[in-house]
Amino acid sequence: LSVQPKAIKFEMIPQLFDAIIIGTGQAGSPLASFLAARKWKVAIIEKAFIGGTCINYGCTPTKTMIASARVAYLNRRGVDFGIYHPDATIDLPAIIKRKNKVVLDSRTGSEKRLGTNPFITLFKGTASFENSELVRVVNDKNEIQILTSKIIVINTGAKNQIPDLPGIKDVSFLDSTSIMDLEAIPKHMIILGGSYIALEFGQLFHRIGSQVTIIERHDHILQREDEDVALEMKNILEKEGLRFMLNSQVKSVSNNPNMSVSVQFTKGGKDETITGTHLMIALGRAPELNDLKLENAGISKTDKGYIKVDEFLETSVKGIYALGDINGGPAFTHIAYDDFRILSNNLFEPVKKSTKNRVVPYCVFTDPELGRTGITEKEAIEKKLNYKIARLPMSSVARAIESGETAGFMKAIVDADTDEILGASVLGVYGGEISSVLNLAILGKLKYTLLRDGIFAHPTFSESLNNLFATFEDKTNQV
Repeated sequence: LSVQPKAIKFEMIPQLFDAIIIGTGQAGSPLASFLAARKWKVAIIEKAFIGGTCINYGCTPTKTMIASARVAYLNRRGVDFGIYHPDATIDLPAIIKRKNKVVLDSRTGSEKRLGTNPFITLFKGTASFENSELVRVVNDKNEIQILTSKIIVINTGAKNQIPDLPGIKDVSFLDSTSIMDLEAIPKHMIILGGSYIALEFGQLFHRIGSQVTIIERHDHILQREDEDVALEMKNILEKEGLRFMLNSQVKSVSNNPNMSVSVQFTKGGKDETITGTHLMIALGRAPELNDLKLENAGISKTDKGYIKVDEFLETSVKGIYALGDINGGPAFTHIAYDDFRILSNNLFEPVKKSTKNRVVPYCVFTDPELGRTGITEKEAIEKKLNYKIARLPMSSVARAIESGETAGFMKAIVDADTDEILGASVLGVYGGEISSVLNLAILGKLKYTLLRDGIFAHPTFSESLNNLFATFEDKTNQV
């Protein structure tokens, strides 16, 4: 039996700070800099890499690799544009090397900003609560330091969620982190899950040469989205070559003698098995709080295991806050950053900001993108709103036709009483950018007529908003 070394009591006299921040994600790092600029003495603790999920495992590396995959895809489509280049090859190690450089540059910049600030002390190690005002930090040498403050902020993020499936402990599988360090292109990748991470990685690896099968237990992918949007996304990806197994309940996984992996599932009441060379688990994420010992501080959790916070991001313990993915709110980098803005305001300003009623935009970085903001149609139905729908196929957008990118459609939900825009889904090339314009309209409580009648530069993708909202009067553009 291996014996874990006991932690060495390096400095047991508590070190006093104006604020302690646990985690250097997209809420923790800017908060540290913000407080330091106001001459607060700040301790920030990181057990892994500076920058959190976004820089190290999420946005930065995935979008870098997706960009490489798009170049491969466009190369194959070159003949559609009058360009023929048949000899291009995929160099996965080179793609990984480029990804690693972009990540390292971002991480190094973040670490420099924190490490060179005289008001910030950066601790490398694992943090846990001794009580509601004391935090223990144990570094990789098992040395202990004790920190204390009246203000403590948790920004430890989330981790990949692994299901308790029969055989899962005996099978080598990939998650959204390990998949980005593969040395060879998988021949056939099986992905469990049909949401954003599954679709992004599925398309990415299909474009660089993998056969991809996605297994989803529900009757459509992208459960958060309207069914027409999810169906169109599925149709686009199927046309590209991805395979979907919907209404499929995974029962077990197993290794095979030839180094392949099998997934056993039921579909339509029948038992089926599919075999591939690689298995990826993309079934969501769970809060990263195993090491925190929240019970020592009396911090409450939600039914789903996240840290429970109020609308001001304060936990059940006064002076302790939880920002970003750890609090169970929308799991997006920009929401973590907005959490930082809310808390930084509330620590200094008399007028408090809140998480209530904030508009949450996001983007699924498939190609084409799915840009989303505001409410969906199914949410409008659940809220019993009096609404109307504007729809426009991307095949009716001049710039999309000129660019050879006509897949998808735009959809906006409008309040039928006030004409204000309530939400939008833009599944199309630059969908995230187009939906950002609609997000501004929602934030400004603008009527759709302002976009219908506004002047946009021609030919741009955003110009299509003229025609999108003209569909209320011109039914020929409806899909």
